[in-house]
Amino acid sequence: MRLLSPRIQYLQRPARCTQIRASSRYSNPAKRSFAGAPAQSPSFAEPSFASISGSSLEGSAEDGAREPVGARAAYEAWEEKRQYHLRRMRFAGMGLLMSIFGLAALVYNLDLDEMEQAEQKRKGQQLDAGEDSNKHFQGKEVEIIGAGEDKRIVAREPGGEVELVETGTSSVPLFPRTIYLPTSPESVPIDAAGAVDATQPNAAGNPGNIENQEEYTLLGLGIRSVSFLNIQVYVVGMYVRTQDISALQEKLIHVINERASTLIPSEKEELKKRLLDPQASREIWAELLKVPGLKTAWRIAPTRNTDFGHLRDGWITGINNRMREAKQIAQGAETKYDSEEFGKAIGEFKGIFKGGKAPKGSVMILSRGPTGTLDIWFQAKSGASGQKSMQRLGSVNDERISRLIWMGYMAGDKVSSEPARKGVAEGCVTFAGRPIGSAESRVV
Repeated sequence: MRLLSPRIQYLQRPARCTQIRASSRYSNPAKRSFAGAPAQSPSFAEPSFASISGSSLEGSAEDGAREPVGARAAYEAWEEKRQYHLRRMRFAGMGLLMSIFGLAALVYNLDLDEMEQAEQKRKGQQLDAGEDSNKHFQGKEVEIIGAGEDKRIVAREPGGEVELVETGTSSVPLFPRTIYLPTSPESVPIDAAGAVDATQPNAAGNPGNIENQEEYTLLGLGIRSVSFLNIQVYVVGMYVRTQDISALQEKLIHVINERASTLIPSEKEELKKRLLDPQASREIWAELLKVPGLKTAWRIAPTRNTDFGHLRDGWITGINNRMREAKQIAQGAETKYDSEEFGKAIGEFKGIFKGGKAPKGSVMILSRGPTGTLDIWFQAKSGASGQKSMQRLGSVNDERISRLIWMGYMAGDKVSSEPARKGVAEGCVTFAGRPIGSAESRVV
């Protein structure tokens, strides 16, 4: 039994808790070499008490010194692994959100008409303004006369015909070359619902009589797009009252040559360059908007379903951009847009667009009167029963509102629609290339 006593003592010792290490000691090059004593055969001789107690104390001291270090290393390894997985979860979450937003933008920007046309092109079918998507304009049948550059597109109706121009997008393929707007809200018969009576002279169904409405001629148009995806929002075109074309011609010609009655090709190129230059365009349009009696208008046709709030926010953004430019030019001095009255005018403008939907096929018109008064008109989407009547949503008398909206499209660094600015600039050059007072008003 004495010989077995060391063995019994070893078995009766309490078991020590081993630390869970992140990696094996064999994975550490520093621990691969073992410099211990060679293994000895077991001895059944009873060791001395000093040797037993000494080895036990030495082992306990060594374990006590190594255990805290091992626990800290294990915690650090666990924390590093946890942070690694957290980072992966964050990246995965961001990727999921970006995928959802991208899919939503793709679905929002999806145009079934364009997909149908692409399918028809793939099958070899010829597409032109006379295809199904372009056969009707506001409930009226469309007819193509001629071909090539001399081609004319007209919409037939009982009271005459409306000449149309192509916009470059299948969502809103056609724009009228001329429109008719009331001379003033008081001079137009309006029913209890605030709609213009279509049975009156020169209304939508009878466009030949200008007794109570005035004719406006298209100056140029373009497409407004947003975001890096170039999502089309609406097609916008600028119109000028037909009887004011001569005044506009004279002003544009005198920008380049004060003694000329028309511009030569080199002068037309110079005019176009200035109209597209941020600084020069700001100066030109600031003077054009001061021309006495000049009346202009913007016609907006949404390319997809939207609402008044989205349209209003775009115009407010343009107003803020032009106000910021004015403050930069003033170099800290007070501008005419810092007054309390202008703030109230902004509130009036926002209040006009409370609620309301603007679906694809509807039309919004912003007209600027001789004194700068802004009138807002809306025409609902035409149905099977024919063209809807035009409703007046409201007006803002402060001319600074209409001025900043017009400048937001035509002047400065960042305009609301660069294609619209280019289209209007080309129209201005076309008008300036004709003699002042010329009866020709067609925009090429």
